[in-house]
Amino acid sequence: MDLRLQGKRALVTGGSKGIGLACAQALVAEGVDVIIVARDASRLAEAQERLGPRSTAFAADLSRDEERARLAAVHPDIDILVNNAGAIPGGNLLAMSLDTWRDAWSLKVFGYIHLTQLYLARMMEKRAGVVVNIIGLAGVAPRWDYVCGAAGNAALIAFTKALGGRSPESNVRVFGINPASTRTDRIIELSKARARQRDGDDSRWEEFLQGLPFGRPGEPEEIAALAVMLASDRVAYLSGSVVDVDGGVQYRG
Repeated sequence: MDLRLQGKRALVTGGSKGIGLACAQALVAEGVDVIIVARDASRLAEAQERLGPRSTAFAADLSRDEERARLAAVHPDIDILVNNAGAIPGGNLLAMSLDTWRDAWSLKVFGYIHLTQLYLARMMEKRAGVVVNIIGLAGVAPRWDYVCGAAGNAALIAFTKALGGRSPESNVRVFGINPASTRTDRIIELSKARARQRDGDDSRWEEFLQGLPFGRPGEPEEIAALAVMLASDRVAYLSGSVVDVDGGVQYRG
């Protein structure tokens, strides 16, 4: 299927690995010029080399207001914004300091909000553009041992729905995707955190990946394929929706 994305310009945050890199690869495959953003300059350079000449790397700490503003100043004109950067740690309310909450939300929650604020106005002015928020299933299926991430994701789900309900008036779409367990470095980190809380031993982290739908975690490429298809004009009537990609796990008895 031709997604008619050839010649578009996209910005992907957290684009050096995991779901972000997979999104960038899928966009490049459709003929999109992609700007990938991450903190780790060396890992970012490796990702750019893999992506090839249609990619540009921009090293920035997106937990900082001034770095987000710098990014938007250097790359002001994009057609697709993929908000993906963020790594909220696992832990229950009593195990996490308030500083940890602030640090985590400064990147994922306020990072998404601020970048959308910076780019959405420009998209609305030119009456074209798409914002894709990669959020997370914990926002609709919160857990005690991931309360910081669940609360942050829930906020971003509401944010996405509110914006996506109004943005079509300017011919702009905003939607989200909620991945469940996905095969990235992140799932290992969270599983180890849960094992430490339960057993005081993170070596048993793989137990938290047993019994998943289809007998496996999701793949970053599956999330990326959905994100790119939904960002195309082939699905031009979608806005305000947040799609759960969880293999049906939230509906198990």
